[in-house]
Amino acid sequence: MSNETAPIAVGLMGTGEYTTGITPSGQSKSDKKIGVVGITMFDLRRRGKVTDIVMAGTNGGKFPEIQAHFQKNIGDVYKGLDLSFNGFPQGNNRNPEAYKEALKSLPKGSAVIIFTPDSTHFPIAAEALNLGHHVLVTKPATQKLEDHQKLAEMAAEKGLVCFVEHHKRFDPAYNDARARAQKLGDFNFYSSYMSQPKFQLETFKSWAGIDSDISYYLNSHHIDIHCWMVEGRYRPVKVTASATTGIATSMGCAPQTEDTITLLVDWQNVSDEKQHGTAVYTASWAAPLKAGVHSEQRFHYMAAKGEVRVDQAHRGYSVVEDDIGKLDYNPFYVKYSPDENGYFDGQKGYGYISLEKFIDAAREVSSGRAKAADYDGKGLPTIKATIVTTALLHAGRISLDEKRSVEIREEGGKLKLI
Repeated sequence: MSNETAPIAVGLMGTGEYTTGITPSGQSKSDKKIGVVGITMFDLRRRGKVTDIVMAGTNGGKFPEIQAHFQKNIGDVYKGLDLSFNGFPQGNNRNPEAYKEALKSLPKGSAVIIFTPDSTHFPIAAEALNLGHHVLVTKPATQKLEDHQKLAEMAAEKGLVCFVEHHKRFDPAYNDARARAQKLGDFNFYSSYMSQPKFQLETFKSWAGIDSDISYYLNSHHIDIHCWMVEGRYRPVKVTASATTGIATSMGCAPQTEDTITLLVDWQNVSDEKQHGTAVYTASWAAPLKAGVHSEQRFHYMAAKGEVRVDQAHRGYSVVEDDIGKLDYNPFYVKYSPDENGYFDGQKGYGYISLEKFIDAAREVSSGRAKAADYDGKGLPTIKATIVTTALLHAGRISLDEKRSVEIREEGGKLKLI
């Protein structure tokens, strides 16, 4: 067993907004103008936790734009960052399966971070695990319950770390709310809402309503938080979904694209089957423009002895600019302003922490200092701990497609949708 936790090579699957800050129409117009994953990995390399970085997209011709963007908006802004990476596909080629070549180029036991369209999460994660790499996959982990369960089984069999990037678990308000909710007795009612402005539909037009939907993309945040809040005490038994349409299609999205999706879920107390709770999860990517925030995000949790309300869109920090208007900022997620010495200063943001927790776990396991199973049961979003979230999202999709309620049952220790 090594006495030191060695730095780890990293593979970044996906070269879009969250990884690089680049969208199909150029630099992102959202609050992630320089991305989150890329700059976090560059900073973790400066701090000695990461070595080589590989990046895989579908279009090799995009990498010169990404490199120039990184240099102008990261290299010229922060001190001491090595922005080098090896891009796949190489040259000016297009290859939707370039991730396979990228994963094979990494030494066994590397850390792979997946931020790609929802429909590609499972094949990429499975490929990475088969090659012996640790995996962090953005939410939703998979679109199908059975695929999520397969990833959990693969990771367990191979002794590999597999986390889902549910960064809201590391938001200090949500984290504290979850802890306080444990003391409030029987769960009664939960309501959540999360949205993004309709200009995001321009960014997602290539896959919105085709590869995935707004419930998978945004409801996954608050569904996971609620599942975490009632973990071990309640189980979902029925899901009924409803959706609205019109705005996305007017912006050129596929005709089946929903604007807003709501899931109504019946939860049952595992120790008293007569006691139930109700949850309503709503997500939209058709919210008004110029609302002052990029993402509305709030929830209300009510229990027998009290309630918890969190509004994470408005944190008491607003800026007004003549040509833009009033904006509510969230520096707790990712902080882009440099520190007093000119270095990147976002290490305390919960977006950064979510990624660093995975890198640290992967390094500990690859160095022989810990086992992957050590990370279960500690409130971390492991692939095993997040199965119920995918069950609800998948059930919601079936409910919309088949226009019926969907039951969730446990058979042979596994969840099944009926």
